[in-house]
Amino acid sequence: MDIKILSPQWGHEHLPVDEFIAKIVDAGYDGIDTWLPDDPMTRKRLLNHIEEEGLVFVAHQHQAAGNNFKEFQASFKINLEACAAASPVLINSHTGRDYFTHDQLLSLIDIASEIADQTNIPIVHETHRGRMGYSPQSTEQLFIQRPGFEITADFSHWVCVTESMLGDFESVLYEAIDRTRHVHARVGYEQGPQVTDPRSPEWAYALNRFLVWWDAIVAVNRQKNRKILTFTTEFGPFPYMQMIPFTNKAIASQFDINCYLKDLLRERYIVKVDPESWSIGK
Repeated sequence: MDIKILSPQWGHEHLPVDEFIAKIVDAGYDGIDTWLPDDPMTRKRLLNHIEEEGLVFVAHQHQAAGNNFKEFQASFKINLEACAAASPVLINSHTGRDYFTHDQLLSLIDIASEIADQTNIPIVHETHRGRMGYSPQSTEQLFIQRPGFEITADFSHWVCVTESMLGDFESVLYEAIDRTRHVHARVGYEQGPQVTDPRSPEWAYALNRFLVWWDAIVAVNRQKNRKILTFTTEFGPFPYMQMIPFTNKAIASQFDINCYLKDLLRERYIVKVDPESWSIGK
């Protein structure tokens, strides 16, 4: 199984596309995880640069919108089809709203499954606050009714929503790990979705807990003989990133932290592969 480590474009929107691509290539990333620009020419430039550099591309769908469910449903379908047209290795979707009914969320899963079947591009749904998979409790009910429902594991949101390191949610956590096709590698904690700096010793407990989960995800995907598993190092800019008060300066460099995580993941899962040391946790 190939493990590919991707950079988010999030936090680099100020850079021209060619500069951003050059930056992540120089840093040693395997690819990019980003949304498709609305402007056709900008979208074409982005996709051309990705192809020229031979980068792995994960399309990020977060633009679906609407004043009611019917409008959101139509927008959701349009945006997923647009993502699929760009031929990514998979589509990561911010699906629904946390206040949609259970049946409405099931219908969105079904729309995504139909598009995935038609295009042969996996569509996975991110565990994200404010969205369909905002909590382990709500996601568990969807798992029960949709056996093929797969996710992007961003457990930083779950630890924040539950104000815990998920010790009381082991059953659904194991199920989520089993259904993971893509990982957003950001370290959260009980009171927020992003620690200030995962390199700092006070956050070792959180980093180590996330590494256990990521180890299990890698182990599961190897057992399933997946051809590829993608990680996106997804530490974000302000307001995810804390600022030094009264200075308008970030407490740490987003890019440096993401590169630290890139190197950590590569060393752990690609350079020094020891699958026997990993446990799914069941």
